[in-house]
Amino acid sequence: MQAEYRQRRQKLMETIRTGTAIFRSAPMAVMHGDVEYNFRQESDFFYLTGFNEPNAVAVIAPHHEEHQFVLFVQPKDPLMETWTGYRVGVDLAKAEYGADEVYPITELDEHLPQYLAGADRIYYRLGRDRTFNQTLLDHWQCLLAKVPKEGIGPIALEDPITVLHPQRLIKSESELALIRKAVEISIEAHHLAREMAQPGRYEYEIQAEMERLFRLRGGVGPAYPSIVASGFNACILHYTENTRQIQDQDLLLIDAACSYEYYNADITRTFPVQGRFTPEQQILYELVLTAQEAAIAQVQPGKPYNVFHDTAVKVLTQGLVDLGLLQGTVETLIEEEKYKPFYMHRTGHWLGLDVHDVGVYKQNKDTWQPFQPGQVVTVEPGLYIGLDIQLAEDQPEVPEKWRGIGIRIEDDVLVTADGHEVLTAAVPKSMAAITTP
Repeated sequence: MQAEYRQRRQKLMETIRTGTAIFRSAPMAVMHGDVEYNFRQESDFFYLTGFNEPNAVAVIAPHHEEHQFVLFVQPKDPLMETWTGYRVGVDLAKAEYGADEVYPITELDEHLPQYLAGADRIYYRLGRDRTFNQTLLDHWQCLLAKVPKEGIGPIALEDPITVLHPQRLIKSESELALIRKAVEISIEAHHLAREMAQPGRYEYEIQAEMERLFRLRGGVGPAYPSIVASGFNACILHYTENTRQIQDQDLLLIDAACSYEYYNADITRTFPVQGRFTPEQQILYELVLTAQEAAIAQVQPGKPYNVFHDTAVKVLTQGLVDLGLLQGTVETLIEEEKYKPFYMHRTGHWLGLDVHDVGVYKQNKDTWQPFQPGQVVTVEPGLYIGLDIQLAEDQPEVPEKWRGIGIRIEDDVLVTADGHEVLTAAVPKSMAAITTP
């Protein structure tokens, strides 16, 4: 992988040219008291370096005569390492991570100015580490004061997402291999969940076995808090309590997936736990499935990003009108967003190193990002008819028989040169596959 990290840095350097980009590692997050969560590196930092320790800084300075890639890291400390784990240290970081120079993080103030001085701008995202933010701003102010006399210096501070995130949006073959591995493990977990699901079990039992399998197969763990929502809980988009006992005739919505070497899958399936839908459940499920399949068909290179969402919304709104759950013309209902009490979220998002991965959706106010080969997007329409659903005054009352039904179907889709590939196709979703004859 070091060759790929080097290629990523080289591509960034070609973009920023006479600028200097600075990336801060993620902090250690506190769970409670003095107990910390397992460390998870900041994604941009990891994407460029592969370095997986806290309290580090990466500097990309293509204009510097000797050091274009510099790391500041924690020095070796046998006492601290006894408590918190081994550190790479200065010497090994240079050898293993391909840095032109590595310094102890304690020497940041001493060495950082030389990598900023020759730049015409600084690329840095002001983050949660306010102390480091201020350190960088102080150095920048000192250099700005010299610009009138010296005629050169970083006269602008720019967020690096403008140059780095378009690069991250297109996945390399090695990135796709990691996503495919995360998907493979997640598929196995969803099959296991289907086998386990039955009335009397608790939602957390299914969550526990899925997440056990994520780790058993070599994953980091869940890509996000697992949603195992039975019955009316499926109407809560981010339901994570997972404490309810599954009942007869419940639908079970499972939105859960694995993270593998920081790359993620994101899968949702909804199915009847006893293998048979009620009439209302089946009607809504078939409507969501139709909307999802129509939306997936719109994931094609060159097509604007919003088309697949608009397609899903149109199918769902037409279906709700046909069922008498909405009244009016489909065009007006969509324009006035009258469908939103039933479907309140977008149809997908980019997927990769982050679950909601980086990359713009619109190029400007009026122009959507076109799909390009190498992008991975989720396609996840749904319908949610909460127990207390409230519609606009000009809409009918929702009959009781529809209330408490929540359905979402989500796949991960790779944009290819000539169309798309549904990476998660092996998780059953057809009526024939999820029902008992």
